[in-house]
Amino acid sequence: MIKFLDLQKINVAHQQEIEEKLLQTFRSGWYLLGNEVKTFEDNLAKYIGSQHAIGVANGLDALRLILRAYIEMGVMQKGDEIIVPANTYIASVLAISDNGLVPVLVEPDISTYNIDLSKIEEKITSHTKGVMIVHLYGRVVFSEDLRTLAQKHQLKIIEDNAQAIGAVWNSVKTGNLGDAAGFSFYPGKNLGALGDAGGITTNDEELAKTIRALANYGSNQKYVNIYQGLNSRLDEIQAAVLDVKLKYIDAENQRRKEIAKRYIAEITNPNIHLPEYPANEAEHVWHLFVIRTESREKLQNYLTENGVQTLIHYPIPPHKQEAYQEWNDLSFPITEKIHAEVLSLPISPVMIEEEIDNVIYILNNFH
Repeated sequence: MIKFLDLQKINVAHQQEIEEKLLQTFRSGWYLLGNEVKTFEDNLAKYIGSQHAIGVANGLDALRLILRAYIEMGVMQKGDEIIVPANTYIASVLAISDNGLVPVLVEPDISTYNIDLSKIEEKITSHTKGVMIVHLYGRVVFSEDLRTLAQKHQLKIIEDNAQAIGAVWNSVKTGNLGDAAGFSFYPGKNLGALGDAGGITTNDEELAKTIRALANYGSNQKYVNIYQGLNSRLDEIQAAVLDVKLKYIDAENQRRKEIAKRYIAEITNPNIHLPEYPANEAEHVWHLFVIRTESREKLQNYLTENGVQTLIHYPIPPHKQEAYQEWNDLSFPITEKIHAEVLSLPISPVMIEEEIDNVIYILNNFH
């Protein structure tokens, strides 16, 4: 079986360095808010190009905390609207509604799967306070027009950068394009921990300070609580692992690009819609390689029978989830088409050429 993602093999490649770091952390006797977190935060900020990086418990908390901080700072208030792509993973939407803010869904561009930037302005009202862009599947979504639009309407641009660490737009990395960005370091991400972990980057010092306090029970001084905060801290062990793996992210992303380029050049089956390879390859780090077909169930079964593991990202769009029953009657035809047809192929930095050859051969023989 060609695994969709061989996490063991990915991590074993860094085994010696990770084991040394874990032993060092274990022997330190300090397991929360210590030197490993500080080191990783500094290195993450340097890598992204941002002034601040804050480690938190997971990617959902990263987005929740950004929005909560804006509320505490008076930039937003409950009932305000945040524009978000309709076809994103539900975490993007949960972060908004969890804060008492209103998600406003916008259709994607089917050629990139990212939010259609041309459809944002028509959704802006007097209650709109932010746009959450999601660099879905690892591809950048940004433009100078978006920046101008945000300035015109005094909107915050929040990046959901859970899937696109290392992607670049006009020489600027994702995570440093907007006002703040949330990262997921879930084990299956391009930069994955050995458990749940997340992070936030920003150039706004007040925002960073507020987020740090909120994530630590609302406290920036022990036993002094200025907010009704959360407990969302990156632990020393996960920070140590992430700091090792951060050194290799560019090389591993490059390998993903090489595999994507082969897939796009060599998969010739007319029944399969391939993703677009951007003219500037820096704009996509291929967290997922997502194809579309009207015969998804048949194709997935065929691939399984031929030893290729695939996943669906994601079978049900947010507006059709039971969690958002009030949206169930809404219609987003492009989003619904995407969710009904997408299938994710194996792509990872540890795939060997023979596995890539086999995936291509099997797909080209699907009828």
